[in-house]
Amino acid sequence: MSDDMHRFPHNFLWGAATSAYQVEGGNSNADWWEWERKVGKEASGDACRHYELYRQDFDLAKELNHNAHRLSLEWSRIEPEEGRFSDKELEHYKNVILALKERNIEPVVTLHHFTNPVWLAKQGGWLNIKAEKHFLRFAEKVVEALADKVRFWVTINEPNVYTYHSYILGVWPPQEKSYRKAEQVTSNLLAAHAGAYRLIRDIYRKKNLVIPYISIAESLQAFVPCSKTLKNRIAVYLRERWFNFSVIEKLISSHTLDFIGVNYYTRQLVDVESWGPNHLVLDVCKRNHDPRRKNSIGWDVYPEGLYDLLIKLKKYHLPVFILENGICTQDDDLRWEYIAEHLKSLKRAMDKGVSVLGYIYWSLLDNFEWDKGFSPRFGLIDVDYGTYRRSVRQSARNLAEVCKTGIL
Repeated sequence: MSDDMHRFPHNFLWGAATSAYQVEGGNSNADWWEWERKVGKEASGDACRHYELYRQDFDLAKELNHNAHRLSLEWSRIEPEEGRFSDKELEHYKNVILALKERNIEPVVTLHHFTNPVWLAKQGGWLNIKAEKHFLRFAEKVVEALADKVRFWVTINEPNVYTYHSYILGVWPPQEKSYRKAEQVTSNLLAAHAGAYRLIRDIYRKKNLVIPYISIAESLQAFVPCSKTLKNRIAVYLRERWFNFSVIEKLISSHTLDFIGVNYYTRQLVDVESWGPNHLVLDVCKRNHDPRRKNSIGWDVYPEGLYDLLIKLKKYHLPVFILENGICTQDDDLRWEYIAEHLKSLKRAMDKGVSVLGYIYWSLLDNFEWDKGFSPRFGLIDVDYGTYRRSVRQSARNLAEVCKTGIL
């Protein structure tokens, strides 16, 4: 094998991800659905109609040599009213997971991916101390129904991003700006994860099933000082602690992580204008120092950041699973370059002894990108939102070859 070839392990998991609200359409019992209408944002509407077209989408994933797929279950469908569960929706998700299994694709199942049932939102959402109890009741119902089909569970997607956008920046529902509330929400989310971790293991034990792998998906960013001033160095340290590592360390200390689920997209070039908590947490370089190629919503392409982060995670002695990594762009050549460069960073970290279970690209399909609407195109598969026709991009075919051979 030549020096510029990268060979991945034969049992490596390769695939792409979706989240229910972003692709299914018609999730009218979710807090986001109400919020879009209230604030006049672009509405998710029919999204990609994946709710009805999932078999067709999984056929494409199979054709692209994926052996894993990350998906989420929409809580607001399964429990549309507090304490009332829908057998029809549980059956639907059972069929979705069976459709993956029939195609020899490993389901990686997320229980909470940003959206909440309207009834929970009306009780204060994750600020309510009862949110944990509600989540555990939902988790129990779902895991009881699906345990024999699922080997990988992700309890909560990006608690740090959810808290940051909803309670610090205040751009996602419920649009509040309060560090105190952000701290409370984070605390409740982590308690819910820890409870779900123990609950899931108990259910598998009672059913005499092999204990599954359970984690969260944590969004990690490369924080890079624009210049090495004291302010910038302190800000980078604080952001790394708060945004990247504090949640992971809390969950490791409570023995509720079987692997570290990593979502990685970009870097933040840190340039702090003055002392003060807001500046230390939020200031970024505005003068285009160290320019990089960007995705269509302005995030820097920074593959070396993935290597740096994985090396920092090595000390926790847990396997890592890349649960999201991707780019929104109309330039498919750039998409493939992004994937290839990140895979090289990933393999370089593996060669340094970092244990990695697999690589999941975000996203299988173009989809509804939250407050950004439908314009960002993350998909390996293009979706025509007028006809819902799927078209496989060349970048997806290039990745398919890597999935098939394990060689980049």
